[in-house]
Amino acid sequence: MQAKFQGRPDLLLLLSLLLAILLTPVLDHDGWRRLVLAAVTFIPVVLSTVRLAQIKLWVWRSVLLALGNAIFVVAGNTFRSRALTGIRWAFLAAFFALTAASLFSYLRNPPIVTQAHLYTAVNIYLLLGLVWTTLYLAIYAFDPGSIQLGRDPTNLSLSYFISAW
Repeated sequence: MQAKFQGRPDLLLLLSLLLAILLTPVLDHDGWRRLVLAAVTFIPVVLSTVRLAQIKLWVWRSVLLALGNAIFVVAGNTFRSRALTGIRWAFLAAFFALTAASLFSYLRNPPIVTQAHLYTAVNIYLLLGLVWTTLYLAIYAFDPGSIQLGRDPTNLSLSYFISAW
């Protein structure tokens, strides 16, 4: 029974990552959908921080990156600045990279492989995909013409990066 509860944090993180990835194309529009997308994206951040606290790896660094991301989300949406939005995506990319690295170090040498380890491996894969997604979005926020899709360099959204990944 205890083994069933040990895999739950990793399973919750996995489900939240999948939910964020699958709902992004639907919610990546203006208005209230963008607010819901921010909340759905923030759920894996909170669950990742909780998971890192449970395995006692790089907790304070992840908390600082998550808080930095939250501050720049508010600032970027309040002042509508491309630089603030780019910094937000860079903080989120650093957070996802730190989380993936710490989960990988947790996964490196287990005495036995459990279901929690398998969930952690899938989480690392999804987090690495989100690192690349957020890096592309940071680059695009700083220089909108640097990544072009077809003939219209201004038509770029988060859903493109999620679907291309």
